[in-house]
Amino acid sequence: MQATMQKPKQKNPIQTNSLGINLRRLAPILTVGVVLLAWHWVTVLEIYPAFIIPPPTAVFEAFQEAVTSGVLFENTMTTLEEMLFGLFFGVSIGLVLGYAIAKIPLLEQILSPIIVAFQSTPIVAYAPLLIIWFGSGPTSKIVTTAVIVFFPILINTIVGIRSATPQLKDLMLSLNATRWQMFTRLEVPSALPMVLAGLKTSSTLAVIGAVVGEFVSSGSGLGYLVTLARNQYDTPLVIVAVLTMTVIALSLYSFVAFLEWRLLAWQRRSSR
Repeated sequence: MQATMQKPKQKNPIQTNSLGINLRRLAPILTVGVVLLAWHWVTVLEIYPAFIIPPPTAVFEAFQEAVTSGVLFENTMTTLEEMLFGLFFGVSIGLVLGYAIAKIPLLEQILSPIIVAFQSTPIVAYAPLLIIWFGSGPTSKIVTTAVIVFFPILINTIVGIRSATPQLKDLMLSLNATRWQMFTRLEVPSALPMVLAGLKTSSTLAVIGAVVGEFVSSGSGLGYLVTLARNQYDTPLVIVAVLTMTVIALSLYSFVAFLEWRLLAWQRRSSR
């Protein structure tokens, strides 16, 4: 009787890809779960006192109390308003000035030392000056946010505009393309990936700018809430405020990532 050899079963590539996609989607949830579990056991084993590392339940109770009293919503809206206005002005100035520097090399030589020197100084160093110049109201926080988000957009805009292929420039000029056509059909598409990458960075830095200004001088906002809770040794409330900042930063970053995915759909199609 002739022995028959069975062929080994081959894995379905579609099922393998689906499993990989599901694992990638579950990875963030698993990471959060591991962190919460480790946090819980640190508090159960009393490795640190509860006023230093409170249990997750205490943080959740502080969150419920802050939401019920309206304290969290009020301070979050203050920070969010300062952050969005600062992000708008910082990005707008960075785009305009970045385009001008990319087109005028002399302007880069004049402004680069000032911009680099200003950006090399930590924001906490000159935030008190901004408070003195613009007052302790929201204006100083908006300016602080605009300053900190300005540099990534500026640099990425310069690099993006200059990344336009010289051959395409020569081709469009040979076809008598107008200045507007050169801008909209060559320079903007070339710079868009870099600008959106800079916007991702700026969207997370905007939270830092607003909160640093609130740390220095403010009567409301998440930075003020952290300072108030710290002075009262209310560690759970400090963690609630910090986690709220994290959620805001992640939400802004996700929005820009979605915007990037929609606006650069042509790039994905052309690479296929």
